[in-house]
Amino acid sequence: MNSATVAVRPRLYPLASLAQTQSTPSAQDGVPHALEEDIRAFGCKLIQQAGILLNQKQVAVATAQILLQRFFYVSSLRQYGIADIGMGALYLSSKLEECPVRMRDLINVFDLLLQRCAHTVASASSAHLSSDFKYTPMTYFGNTFYDLKEALVVSEMQILKRLGFDVQVVLPYGTLVNYMRLLGLTSREDAVSRAWGYLNDALQTPVYALYAVPTVVSAAILLTARQLGISLPSTPPNCWWELFDVDWEDLWSVCGYIMRLYRERPSEEQVEVMGLLSKKDVRQWLDGRQNK
Repeated sequence: MNSATVAVRPRLYPLASLAQTQSTPSAQDGVPHALEEDIRAFGCKLIQQAGILLNQKQVAVATAQILLQRFFYVSSLRQYGIADIGMGALYLSSKLEECPVRMRDLINVFDLLLQRCAHTVASASSAHLSSDFKYTPMTYFGNTFYDLKEALVVSEMQILKRLGFDVQVVLPYGTLVNYMRLLGLTSREDAVSRAWGYLNDALQTPVYALYAVPTVVSAAILLTARQLGISLPSTPPNCWWELFDVDWEDLWSVCGYIMRLYRERPSEEQVEVMGLLSKKDVRQWLDGRQNK
């Protein structure tokens, strides 16, 4: 067959299967579903914070957050620490989006973030410890840097291995602009910026690993329209989301994932999540839970 006549089929965007969503590897190891979501969300926050400190492009940060969410549908928090995978995901995505970062810079930033989390946990458990955080740089010949470097390299390798080197990511921003233009909302700067914000917040949830981009974008538009009181056709058979081939149940589910981020949470829950950033911490938590 003449190679010029061979049509190249586009690759499908990888999404988690029903079996993976119903019982994640972490859940099989005993991690509660709600706690797993919170740990994942905090891992995505670490990536976002590291990206800001590194002055990294948003496309690389968003790609890393999506890769992290995908990874934990095929891997368990008992086997892989969220902080290590977050660091490896950001390092990998920086290569994929052709805006690489220096390994030493990335390690230094994550060391800062992890020290701050450790200080928060220690402050919560001790009334005598000062709440003011002071960063202690790594010593030049110490083991901390080399331990983090090894964790970074191993995490990047495991992400590629566990995802089968299928690290294609489709970001939602271009789709949002097209949908807002089609709905006649581009003249509303407040609507565009709010919908954009919802898409960024959704990166802390697993929705990009569960639903196609049009569904996530439509959920951001729905939340924006309700928050700003924008009227859109929503009466069957003229529902605006059907224009984008989006199912209402999926649309509402994505909205639920996003709104869960804004719920009021006790400080004890937040501190608990900060104390579960490594696989060692998760294993100790699970062992302690089993012994109760």
